Parts: sequence; structure tokens; C-alpha cells
Amino acid sequence: QVQLVESGGGLVQAGDSLRLSCAASGRTFSSSAMGWFRQAPGKEREFVAFVSWNGGNTDYTDSVKGRFTISRDNAKNTVYLQMNSLKPEDTAVYYCAASIDPYSSHANTYHYWGQGTQVTVSS
Repeated sequence: QVQLVESGGGLVQAGDSLRLSCAASGRTFSSSAMGWFRQAPGKEREFVAFVSWNGGNTDYTDSVKGRFTISRDNAKNTVYLQMNSLKPEDTAVYYCAASIDPYSSHANTYHYWGQGTQVTVSS
């Protein structure tokens, strides 16, 4: 079991930066791939980024490549999402999730989810 709590969301202007954090508890954090997903109003939840269990592999959805960076600190049981050059279309509830696989970015392997944190980007 993994429990996840996100923080760091807020209201910012286009071009600003935010860093989301996800604090995890549970014995399996350090062996799990971790991901960030988001859901905008009226849209389906979508994959944003993932990092493998040891931080050696990352991947991003095309719309955030070059702007967002995912990282993790296994000593602190925390995963981060640094978001730069934010755009209004990044507005969504952002969810942290833990995979049952150490390397997977596929949403169907993410069995543990946080409650979400709202990110709103004004133009």
C-alpha cells in the first residue's frame, strides 16, 4: 500500500512556475514508478510525466516536454513536478500516482492515487 498527498498547486499567471510535491508513505514507494496525471474540466484524465523507481527513466506527454521536469527523492519518499513556462491550457487538477511496476508509464499500472491539487493558470 502507498498513500499519496500532493501539495504546491495554486493560481499563477501564464509564464510563471510552480513545483508540485507528492509525499508518499508506505513500504513500496522506493520500488514503484511514480507518475503525474492531470484532469481539466470536462476532459478525461491524461498522463503528464513519469519517473522510474530509481529516477533513471523519465517520460513526458508532448505538450509539456521542455517545460516540466519530474524528479524523485527516495530518501524523502517524495516525487516532484517542476512546471515552468505555464500556459492556461495547463490548468487542471494534478494527481500523483504510484505504479505497481518499477518502470511503467502506463496508466493502468497506477493503482495508488492522491487526492489531487488544483493548478490554475491565468492568461
